[in-house]
Amino acid sequence: MSWENNIRKVVPYVPGEQPRERNVIKLNTNENPYPPSNAIKTALAATDIGSLRLYPDPAAGDLVEAVADVYGLKKSEVFVGVGSDDVLAMLFMTCFHSGKPILFPDITYSFYDVWADLMEIPYEKQPLDENFCIRAEDYLKPNGGIVFANPNAPTGEFLALSEIEKIVAGNPDSVVICDEAYIDFGGESALPLIHKYDNLVIAQTFSKSRSLAGLRIGFAMANEKLIKYLNDVKYSFNSYTMNRTVISIGAAAVRDTGYFKNCCKRIMETRERAEEEFRNLGFRFRKSSANFIFVSHPKVPAEEIFRYLKEHKIYVRWFNKPRISNYLRVTVGTDAEMANLFACLRTIPGIAEESGEA
Repeated sequence: MSWENNIRKVVPYVPGEQPRERNVIKLNTNENPYPPSNAIKTALAATDIGSLRLYPDPAAGDLVEAVADVYGLKKSEVFVGVGSDDVLAMLFMTCFHSGKPILFPDITYSFYDVWADLMEIPYEKQPLDENFCIRAEDYLKPNGGIVFANPNAPTGEFLALSEIEKIVAGNPDSVVICDEAYIDFGGESALPLIHKYDNLVIAQTFSKSRSLAGLRIGFAMANEKLIKYLNDVKYSFNSYTMNRTVISIGAAAVRDTGYFKNCCKRIMETRERAEEEFRNLGFRFRKSSANFIFVSHPKVPAEEIFRYLKEHKIYVRWFNKPRISNYLRVTVGTDAEMANLFACLRTIPGIAEESGEA
């Protein structure tokens, strides 16, 4: 089978499990537990079915305009794509072309090294410190680009804006991508820095805070020149990445800022209560700035907890990876879902004793 010698072989990204069975509590993929804005119903009702025979606007103009309006930008400073994964992949393809190694944390979104391997981009992982925090000084060395999530995944740690600025200012010859998939649940966006530094790109998504993971909308914000280069690559790769319906629904959803803010507030309030419950059960964790909590238990291995919960139809995320194999990432669900989670945890030997309920 000599043809296999010409095949590109990569180790693929492994997404969180999507159970097909019903009546499960799904806290493993950081989806929003609440439905999206009702504004999308109006957009759907206004959809002209006959128009679907036509190609969509390759520039996704209505969606770009809506994002620009909401975030106080010019349309030429916004790029949209099919989820932030599509946007980030386009950024890798566009910005990391120097031949020098790009830098990202050793514990972070696990698609970064997959894209780098796929696109044959050299890279170096920078170890997080003992508290799973990014050290800005680790990124002040020769490189071909930098990418990091803030808040980081799966740890939920937030890097202060002053530290981000150190990284960006210290790398004027490299593009720095700040992946803000979870920024709406805590911390301060680095968006204002794009008008101070032309080498910074902010990537965000509709999947988490806007409850549209199933629709696939992501966007990037940067200076006009960088966005132009990004569009040039997109149009050379796939001009029609977003369909007409998604463009319309996305524009309606992003403009409903009231619902968006209320939804984020509810999740953050539930997260606060959940952290207290985890603390009462003896779990160890650091304060999360995301819509998930990264926890470990001193007496019960994470894998054991993961499998026990799954047997009881509660899904959380376990990563069998160095440094984090004894941690679980638990998405913040509704209050009722979290109550069921904690009730189940209290039945696990070792955890029950820790909570004094044995």
